[in-house]
Amino acid sequence: MSLRDFSLRRYRKRILPLGILVLLTVVTGKACGASWDGLLSGLVKGYSFLGHLFPPDWKAFPEMIGPAVESIVIALLATLFGTLLSLCFAMAAAANISYRWLRSLSRAIIAIERSLPEIIIILILVAVFGLGPVPGVLALTLGCIGMLGKLFADAIEEIDPITIESIAAVGANKGQIIVFGVLPQIMPRVITYAMFRFEINIRLSVLLGAVGAGGIGYELDSAFNMLQYHRAFTALIVTLLLVFLTERLSGHLRKKVKAEGALK
Repeated sequence: MSLRDFSLRRYRKRILPLGILVLLTVVTGKACGASWDGLLSGLVKGYSFLGHLFPPDWKAFPEMIGPAVESIVIALLATLFGTLLSLCFAMAAAANISYRWLRSLSRAIIAIERSLPEIIIILILVAVFGLGPVPGVLALTLGCIGMLGKLFADAIEEIDPITIESIAAVGANKGQIIVFGVLPQIMPRVITYAMFRFEINIRLSVLLGAVGAGGIGYELDSAFNMLQYHRAFTALIVTLLLVFLTERLSGHLRKKVKAEGALK
């Protein structure tokens, strides 16, 4: 192997992006005040902090069941309401069944909602409705529109146009086209996307609970604020189990829906 094999010309396409990445890392690190000393001291403090968590307070475990169930209910209701709302926006945003002006308006609303994090939405809703699960359900419901609305609209635009044209040819109106031509073709995707969103809502319900939406997230945040670290570790274990079991169940159901859709 000669020295020409290690020339800059040979590797310039890799060296230039790597140099830019290193430069951006250094500049952004300087801008936000990050340093190696801070990272190392933080790791040392984090290691000592973990010692305060052990052992978990197993006596508090039964008290965490109710908040965990509340988080599941919040995520479930938000997924249900969000899926229904997203379907409405998707119908209006699909180019093959909607009017141009309505499609542009719906796509704009979906894009605006997608640009707003759920944490910002719930802060506004908490100010309006107060603390509790209601603002959490509303925030996650609105959060579904940005994601599911776009996915459903794209799925509608990808369906077989022959089916829609055949139904329209026999004199069907818009409603009949949607019921008999659109929904049967996109329903497997609707169920799959909705279950995936349910997984996301479970994790978000924990996060939103820390800012007043209730559930296991509220218990976790309260325990940390009151310096009850053993209780907080118990809440953390319940949270991990909740997320893990939900993802496994949702993944199993999604595979089953895909398999049934393939058989059809």
